[in-house]
Amino acid sequence: MQAPIILLKEGTDSSQGIPQLVSNINACQVIAEAIRTTLGPRGMDKLIVQNNGKATISNDGATILNLLDVVHPAAKTLVDISKSQDAEVGDGTTTVTLLAAEFLKQSKSYVEDGVHPQIIIRAYRRATQLAIEKIREIQVEIKKDDPKEQRELLEKCAATALSSKLIASYKDLFAPMVVDAVMMLDDLLPLNMIGIKKISGGALEDSNLVAGVAFKKTFSYAGFEMQRKKYKNPKIALLNVELELKSEKENAEIRVNNVEDYQEIVDAEWQILYDKMKLICESGANVVLSKLPIGDVATQYFADRDMFCAGRVTQEDLKRTMKACGGSIQTSVQQLTLDVLGTCEEFEEEQVGGERFNFFRGCPQAKTCTILLRGGAEQFMEETERSLHDAIMIVRRAIKNDAVVAGGGAIEMEISKYLRNYARTVKGKQQLIISAYGKALEVTARQLCENAGFDSTNILNKLRQVHAKDNGKWFGVDINNEDIADNFEACVWEPSIVKINALTAASEAACLILSVDETVKNPRSGQGDQPAPGRGRGRPR
Repeated sequence: MQAPIILLKEGTDSSQGIPQLVSNINACQVIAEAIRTTLGPRGMDKLIVQNNGKATISNDGATILNLLDVVHPAAKTLVDISKSQDAEVGDGTTTVTLLAAEFLKQSKSYVEDGVHPQIIIRAYRRATQLAIEKIREIQVEIKKDDPKEQRELLEKCAATALSSKLIASYKDLFAPMVVDAVMMLDDLLPLNMIGIKKISGGALEDSNLVAGVAFKKTFSYAGFEMQRKKYKNPKIALLNVELELKSEKENAEIRVNNVEDYQEIVDAEWQILYDKMKLICESGANVVLSKLPIGDVATQYFADRDMFCAGRVTQEDLKRTMKACGGSIQTSVQQLTLDVLGTCEEFEEEQVGGERFNFFRGCPQAKTCTILLRGGAEQFMEETERSLHDAIMIVRRAIKNDAVVAGGGAIEMEISKYLRNYARTVKGKQQLIISAYGKALEVTARQLCENAGFDSTNILNKLRQVHAKDNGKWFGVDINNEDIADNFEACVWEPSIVKINALTAASEAACLILSVDETVKNPRSGQGDQPAPGRGRGRPR
């Protein structure tokens, strides 16, 4: 009798075949269930408490999945597509996860009946291609030559993105603010040129947009209050230089024979500091910002010479100031010429709530802006920041891809109808699977109804009926009146790129999970496989 051949290490967990595939599909359903209720304007929020006790309240799909710490290998795919949707488009993270899970759910019965996964994958890829072609065919292009019309479009897209967030009731305040912020940027629309600063206290309505750079006043020493707080057309020196007397390093040793030698060492230290400050002063700079500390001596020195200084400025704020006001960050004070100094129309330090902020307005170089967020609870302000980030991303996408479709489940219902009609012209098993893909797209409208407490069966039947007519393509769920409505007329608009990206990512993830038929888990290394401990004191070589 032939001895068994052992290929894998003892304790390796290997599972394959249809039960393995069904198990992966079930794991993805669990992920979708976790965030299903967060979709849409009536979506609920999730409170997630991490190991360190930090609580996060959010209804952003990518944020929730990121904090869930998923360990199942197949379910991690859904977390990844949610992150990629967030990075690429900024919104639609819950939608993409729900779609992927629904595609898998529809394919589950076929897998159990013995249909080969590759047939399903081929049909899904064909259906995705047809869906994207249909979106491109019916999307509405917006004329860029009319700034007023373009601005209206952008505000509606931002308002739609914000309507499913915690700050939906303030979308009339934030939608124009987000559009103004993005419009201030240059043609490349760099996201890091929009700073969002959170200031606790006050009401959310007190939030405002600053055209320029604003950052919180850094830690300052005595003498700071004597400095001027407002300058017109100042010269700004951006440094990565320490202007502080350093204490000696630990265990440093200097041997001196008499007091005069020690005094010389102390004087030399002071002289180096004074030389640095003199060179900065002679450069003509009025405002000195440094990434490293500026000590009490330097603070007093600059105050006496009618100059403003701030040390320990964060790298991000220093870079934004450099891009906005010009100049460059210097690591020494030897070459402080006019061409390396920045400038702006006005510099001012103002009190905002309980904090002081430094404002640089009228920046000539880059287009940049800062949104100052006010609010009570810290979690609320963090969620507001995430919501604004989504809206900013949507507006950026809408500027680059100026085509929109109606939201509220309208576009999904239209594609669903189109794919079901197309499926009747296809022979073989593909007909069933393309039709199942179309059915899966109804999950968006169904979930919007369920989250709002409506009768989803009734509203979906109405939507199917109206989409069967020629003029019903933009009809979707009307959250306010528990009915259906023309969402294009109701200005529930989304950039078509959001839907195209969501469909592509969801379909790819579903196909990826369907193509896996075996999972092999290697056992954790036993004691014998652990690396040898390092040599400590007294351990022999």
